[in-house]
Amino acid sequence: MVMQTTSVPPRGIEPRISLTPPAPLLATAPDSPVSGPLVSGPAGVAFFDFDGTLIHGDSLPMFVGEVIGRRRAALALADAIRSALHRHVRGRGPGCDFPGSVKAIYLKRTLRGLPVADALAAAERMIPRVRWHQPMLDVLKDHRRQGRRVVVATGALDLYMPALLRGLEVDDLLATGMEVVDGTLTGRLSTANCVRLDKAERVTGWIADNGPVAATWGYGNHPSDLPMLALMHKGEVVRIRRRSNHR
Repeated sequence: MVMQTTSVPPRGIEPRISLTPPAPLLATAPDSPVSGPLVSGPAGVAFFDFDGTLIHGDSLPMFVGEVIGRRRAALALADAIRSALHRHVRGRGPGCDFPGSVKAIYLKRTLRGLPVADALAAAERMIPRVRWHQPMLDVLKDHRRQGRRVVVATGALDLYMPALLRGLEVDDLLATGMEVVDGTLTGRLSTANCVRLDKAERVTGWIADNGPVAATWGYGNHPSDLPMLALMHKGEVVRIRRRSNHR
């Protein structure tokens, strides 16, 4: 199955979606099904976070490491954390929160001026480095076997996510887009950072555009994915053990 991506390739700017989810899709708690009848319609949809849910760890530093080298990527991340802290103390952080500011600074300092072709090549080099969380891969495949649609909603970049998801039966991808001018990354985002409340907003918009659905399942980590999980009929907080698993 060909995966769609709603954070359309790094060429344009995707408008933010701000829609209120229909009442039947709101859960009373992120780890329990919603009370009351399910909405009628096609087979259900399962939403999966990526970093810390389908894979071990964070994919962004891995990607940047393929672009500029692992040591330089680690140093750049440490420097971005320090810079974000100093800026937030002065009330001048570039992101909506501290993690968002770290990410904005990190991306600008490491990816600005990078040709898209080089970014896509780095994505291919990432593939063997990914440490998959096998139990969640099994859950994803089980949803597919039951005829449900599968959507990955992640703060990871749409530059590399299609390469990492290749071979999985994923119907759609909600990811963070990077701005591109003349085939080169500017280092700035072209979409909202698809995490926390922004991720929940993207998922809400997807449901509104692709529904009605019979039921929704969500899988993510705590606490960043709780807003998304609260939208689901059934939401599950995923906790990964240290031991690695591979697809």
